[in-house]
Amino acid sequence: MRRVLRNLSTAAAVAALAVFAFNTSLFSQRAPGRPVLLAHRGIAQQFDSAGVGRDDCTATRIAPPVHDFIENTLPSMRASAAAGADIIELDVHPTSDGAFVVFHDWTLDCRTNGKGVTREQPLAYLKTLDVGWGYTADGGRSFPLRGKGVALMPTLDEVLAALPRQRLLINVKSRDSQEGVKLAAVLRALPAHRRAELMAYGDEAPMAQLRRLAPDVRVFSRDSLKACMKRYIATGWSGLMPQACRGTVLLVPINIAPWLWGWPDRFMGRFDAADTRVFVLGPYNGGGFTTGIDTPRDLERLPDGFSGGIWTNEIELIGRLLKQAPAGRSP
Repeated sequence: MRRVLRNLSTAAAVAALAVFAFNTSLFSQRAPGRPVLLAHRGIAQQFDSAGVGRDDCTATRIAPPVHDFIENTLPSMRASAAAGADIIELDVHPTSDGAFVVFHDWTLDCRTNGKGVTREQPLAYLKTLDVGWGYTADGGRSFPLRGKGVALMPTLDEVLAALPRQRLLINVKSRDSQEGVKLAAVLRALPAHRRAELMAYGDEAPMAQLRRLAPDVRVFSRDSLKACMKRYIATGWSGLMPQACRGTVLLVPINIAPWLWGWPDRFMGRFDAADTRVFVLGPYNGGGFTTGIDTPRDLERLPDGFSGGIWTNEIELIGRLLKQAPAGRSP
């Protein structure tokens, strides 16, 4: 019996040593470099995210504005690029007459002086609206951006034309599979090198159509993120990369990252080899809202020399801090 126990103990120790060897970054250092910055909605008005639901009107809970930029507009996107954004995330809706407009909300009532479901409106009507109309920091006593967003809701075609070399992440807001078909038609009209600079995400139904019809556009969904993460947690200790984690995008909350097999260098190297882009988010708190890397404290939690992707709602701050940091070091 003692011999059996000794053998079991030895086997367990060997297994533990093997798992350590497969996953330690001590022997697999990833070359340091500049992180890839993804500006969520461009430069936007910040708001209190506590208790925010999927359909809540965030324009009515903004902080007192320190700039006039409005998310999902061309001025905001250009300023984001100037602040260091490598990739700009934007939201799209189809119009009733076949275009795609860049706008976040399912309805117009919160942010604009319009009414109704965004996708049910013609482009000509949407182009007349003031996208800064509904923003208030004091419960509706004043509206500091009113009049500053007139006719600033762009089409996706206008963004692609105005920013021909800008990498973009397109967020499809509906669960309609035909929206993926329509978006694929727009993207397939672009040169192949341009499509390679674009990514898209949303519900799995439209993303499945986009993945099928425009396979050179990098696509992901909540379902694909969950599938990759679950399979990697189950098998990543062995160094094997699940098929669900290949050729896609993975979003990793910064407080979850240290618990993933091989974090940081071995983990990042595996996903590089699998042609998957990894973006680190802010801490996940178990609710439905996850922040970006938005504060100096968030940034300090990244490993030194981190050269993966950073998802941020504060591109001005994070871009400035990274520019000031010594090469190969986090601020």
